[in-house]
Amino acid sequence: MSEMFHQLWESGGFLTATWETVYMTVLSTAISYVIGLPLGVLLAATDRGGVHPIPWLNKTLGIIVNIFRSMPFIVLMVAMLPVAKFIVGTSLGNSAMIVMLVIAASPYIARMVESSIKEVNAGVIEAAEAMGSSTMQIIVKVLIPESKPSLIIGAVISSVTILGYTAMASTIGGGGLGAVAITKGHQRFNDDVIWFCVVLIVLIVQLMQEFGMRLAHKTDKRIHK
Repeated sequence: MSEMFHQLWESGGFLTATWETVYMTVLSTAISYVIGLPLGVLLAATDRGGVHPIPWLNKTLGIIVNIFRSMPFIVLMVAMLPVAKFIVGTSLGNSAMIVMLVIAASPYIARMVESSIKEVNAGVIEAAEAMGSSTMQIIVKVLIPESKPSLIIGAVISSVTILGYTAMASTIGGGGLGAVAITKGHQRFNDDVIWFCVVLIVLIVQLMQEFGMRLAHKTDKRIHK
């Protein structure tokens, strides 16, 4: 093992970087879902064949979402530096990175949510409409509960994607395992540091995946009937 590896191990550098990665991933995912969930529901509800079709609104929202989704994250980060500075007062550090992660992840999550909502059986929706349920009641009491397992799986996939984004965020001032792998590993030719960061990231992903799949399994009504 290299001297840098021992320094990071003894000083708790790996532990700190792991915490920063988890912190950025969890917080960014949570905020992104606050934005992406209602946006995804709106996209599904206003689409042709949705519970409340509004073609012009659906098309407008779809274009905006697609614009942000089509931009590579590294390019989006650079473009959004002024936005991060305006919101949190700086374009460096984890706070700024969280702003950029949210901007990048929210449109992605919106599409994931839209896809999950559209998977709900049409018969269930028709039954709710026949009972006189309003559009909002159908969304809150039918669409979201029925698509919960798919939404949870989508959240896991989104979290893993955001975790990957955190590594790229380290290239312009972010922290976490990506920053350690690049600044302490790659730039100083310490392959052991790089690979240990990779192992830690893989472990985080596996834990997230296992937790998400178990939660989705518990909420799936089809399994527990």
